[in-house]
Amino acid sequence: MTKLKLVYYPEDLLREKTTPVVDFNEELHRLIDDMFETMEAESGLGLAAPQVGSNLRLTVMDVTEDRSKPLEFINPVIIEKTNKIDSEEGCLSIPGFRDVIKRAETIVVKAQNRNGEEFQLQADGLLARCIQHEVDHLDGVLFIDHLSRLKRQLFNKWLKKNLPFEDEEE
Repeated sequence: MTKLKLVYYPEDLLREKTTPVVDFNEELHRLIDDMFETMEAESGLGLAAPQVGSNLRLTVMDVTEDRSKPLEFINPVIIEKTNKIDSEEGCLSIPGFRDVIKRAETIVVKAQNRNGEEFQLQADGLLARCIQHEVDHLDGVLFIDHLSRLKRQLFNKWLKKNLPFEDEEE
């Protein structure tokens, strides 16, 4: 497996809608495995394909403390959302910035696995939040887009002080 290079805000790829996966082949399996490797190396809970330079509708995550339940979602669609709650979020593509936003507490997502098999999952809590965050990435939406106007102004001031973001290994 290979650690991939992260794409950082304000890179244009992060604002593009992704392309559905149609080929469930070895190349896709390799990308999924490399995304897990990258997510682990960056201590992330989730990672969407645009964050590593791919425009495919694909995300991986593992929200367990012991990293024992890796999940992959290909062509995910959130089909149900209930109860909005506040919670803090951050993003590997905007390192160092965190803020509180509203997301659904419980969701139902429909997706495919690496073999193209469809499944449906009900999630709540941290897993529901992570799925929503990553699916947003696949639609060209970032968590900062959920901030109020005032918080967005504060983010823009923070951003001016903290750009450019760089990989530590380079």
